[in-house]
Amino acid sequence: MPTETLVRVQEAEIEIDDLLARARRAGVGGIVLFDGIVRDDGCDAIEVEAYAEAATGELERLAREAGEKHALAFVAVVHRTGRLAVGENIVAIVAAAAHREAAFTASREILEAIKADVPIWKKELGPGGERWVPGEHWPARKP
Repeated sequence: MPTETLVRVQEAEIEIDDLLARARRAGVGGIVLFDGIVRDDGCDAIEVEAYAEAATGELERLAREAGEKHALAFVAVVHRTGRLAVGENIVAIVAAAAHREAAFTASREILEAIKADVPIWKKELGPGGERWVPGEHWPARKP
């Protein structure tokens, strides 16, 4: 059975309960939620920018590949853009599978791939000014 996927790049708050409800179904023995939160690293907020069309395409590819590789029943990847305060969610990944290990592994792989490959940039805003946050393979400032 093919994996159901849901992928979004959006400014609106992520509806975690809705994602979890969509993941629940017969045959699913484990649902893993990664809810990435803006942490207080001495900044007041972060500003997230994305090349939305390319980012959505990459997230869809990651979700599809993870679904096939790990036999997921459902996978959702939702990433926010815009100005986000400390404590707000920035990214949610939900992976649902028959067995927990597949869901855990898929979630981690998707997160690491987002950081490395998806055209999304974060800028910290704080008392000391602004600073682009480097990703795994992205430069210290937006290209």
